Amino acid sequence: MFDWDKWQEIFATIRKNRLRTFLTGFSVAWGIMMLVILLAAGQGLQNGAMSEFLADAVNTLWINGGRTSVPYGGYQPNRPIIIKNSDYDHVTEAYTSIIKSSASKNYWGAEVVYGKEAANYETRAIHPDNQYMENNYVLSGRYINQRDIDEFRKVAIIGRKISTDLFKGKDPVGEYIRINGVLFEIVGVYTDEGGDDEEDNIYLPINVGQKTLSREPEEMSRMIVAYEEDFTATQAKELEKEITADLAARHGFDPEDKRALRIWNRKENMQEVIGVITGIKIFVWVIGIFTIIAGIIGVTNIMMVVVKERTREIGVRKALGATPGSIISLIMQEAIFITSFSGYIGLVLGVGLVSLIGGKIDHDFFKNPEINFNIALITLGVLILAGALAGFLPARKAATIQPIEALRDE
Repeated sequence: MFDWDKWQEIFATIRKNRLRTFLTGFSVAWGIMMLVILLAAGQGLQNGAMSEFLADAVNTLWINGGRTSVPYGGYQPNRPIIIKNSDYDHVTEAYTSIIKSSASKNYWGAEVVYGKEAANYETRAIHPDNQYMENNYVLSGRYINQRDIDEFRKVAIIGRKISTDLFKGKDPVGEYIRINGVLFEIVGVYTDEGGDDEEDNIYLPINVGQKTLSREPEEMSRMIVAYEEDFTATQAKELEKEITADLAARHGFDPEDKRALRIWNRKENMQEVIGVITGIKIFVWVIGIFTIIAGIIGVTNIMMVVVKERTREIGVRKALGATPGSIISLIMQEAIFITSFSGYIGLVLGVGLVSLIGGKIDHDFFKNPEINFNIALITLGVLILAGALAGFLPARKAATIQPIEALRDE
């Protein structure tokens, strides 16, 4: 039941000690504000990391050739390992757990000409399943298909950024461009979750790109294989080891040589990054909680001072029939009010700063720092609990004051 008289006393005590109450409340508000900002920063790191991973399919192994670092089978170290079409065919046929596969040959800085417009873009010769591997979405036209490979069609799909740069808003589907002097018909425009960095590429059918733009038509820059989405990290690692052993046997290098092949296991890497971010979030919570504890100690100290200053008054109250419960209620309500009000101000300031500044941050590894509603509710609950804890010890002390001793207090 709301007791207006009791709250008038609480406000009178606060007004009497404005500076002391302000400084105590400031420590609580500062702790909550920093906790909110740090949690938002942790979420921003997670959003950035996840956007980098989700730009391409997570359940994939990206296999690139490297150089051997140890002698093996009569071969000297520092021998280049080059992935070829035959390796792709072997892996695709040998592993039934692989649901999709693609390989690419990359041509960096290929000269692309359309009319009077010219620029240099990365051009990749690919298989049709590359659309799944790199999370490409067709905006207009179509993607590279198997018929393009079978019939050796000189067709290309371009990224949205290239479409904007070269065609200035005109629909490029059906137009022709020259890539390193070879004429290709544009059959589609794609977009990618990775944004501009992934939308300035040109894709060609794998065999067409290899034979028209490469001096070594059997070579590949990388091979990508996708396994079942429900594979665990352990199963993905086992598949990685099996493919490595297979390719080691085909190319004659030590399967334990980590430099012979450069394999990016995206699921494993993602779990490692998530683990690091989770650790950062836990660390942030620890820092925030200890900061709040410092504020709680401040509130506890001020309430102890309040009890000391009002010892005689409390004694009079008890002599007139006030119950220990009413004394405890008075002290705890004041502590909860100071803590909750100050914390709420800190919460509002923290959320306001995150909303004001966070929307302007869009880095590759730090995106959209934010505080979700559940975190706000948890923080509010922490504030109320903190206020109750801050007032509990002083309230107990006040409740144990004997009227006769209080009346003697000077």
